[in-house]
Amino acid sequence: MNWSEFTAPYAFEFFRNGVYVATLAGALCGLVGCYVVLRNMSYIGHGLSHAIFGGYAVAGLVGVNLFLGAGVWGVVTALAIGGIVRRRPIGSDAAIGVVTTASFALGIALVERYGSPDRSADALLFGNILGVKSSDVWLVGAVSLVALAFVVFGYRPLLFTTFDEEVAQATGVRTTLVDVLLMMVLAATVLATMAVMGVTLIAATLVVPAVVARMVTDSFSKMLVIATVLGAISGFVGMNVSYHLDLPSGSTIVLVATAFFLMAFVGGGRLRRRAGTVAHAH
Repeated sequence: MNWSEFTAPYAFEFFRNGVYVATLAGALCGLVGCYVVLRNMSYIGHGLSHAIFGGYAVAGLVGVNLFLGAGVWGVVTALAIGGIVRRRPIGSDAAIGVVTTASFALGIALVERYGSPDRSADALLFGNILGVKSSDVWLVGAVSLVALAFVVFGYRPLLFTTFDEEVAQATGVRTTLVDVLLMMVLAATVLATMAVMGVTLIAATLVVPAVVARMVTDSFSKMLVIATVLGAISGFVGMNVSYHLDLPSGSTIVLVATAFFLMAFVGGGRLRRRAGTVAHAH
């Protein structure tokens, strides 16, 4: 493929918007995903995307702003999940499964009964990145800036709460507030990227870049940077590959991120075997 063939789709505004939003969404999910992975909350990221779909349907039914309604629904669901996980009256995975699947089932039932407001249900379930508007790009950009500011200004409280909540509380960190704010950022991230990745693929976008970053570094700050960069690269490369190979964009973005995981997994295994061989020789 020559350079002109590669740049040809950039003549179309819909493709440029798709690349912008995919790159931003990848970076955003990579950044927020670090906290999801380190807190063993991967299933929350998956479940929350399903729960917000229910909020979207309810907001459309009652006639309120879709973003606001679904956002409030997502935050309430996230806080409920956080409360259940902290209190642990039952297993956290079971509690998350009950709350989020019930919300998702409600959304499906409402969409089937009353129709889908604004966007098609399929676009939200599976993503429609080539259908994004300039407003979607600005939305993802705004959420990305909020998430970045949250991580930068709340770096130390987030760090302590993520790795040792009891010690964080003992040193005066308001861990409940940190948890609430993190859940709000997570809900906003899922809501902003639903149109890009779709409900079914958001969890992978949140988890895979962060897992790869965790595999290649033990430094928390480096993990944040690596996951953000990998997420952005996955979004950019995945969009271009999907166009030229005529593949679904959301799936291709996840597959590119998965390729990074496989490289890190294979490369890490070789390094461990080499280190073991050297240690045995000595």
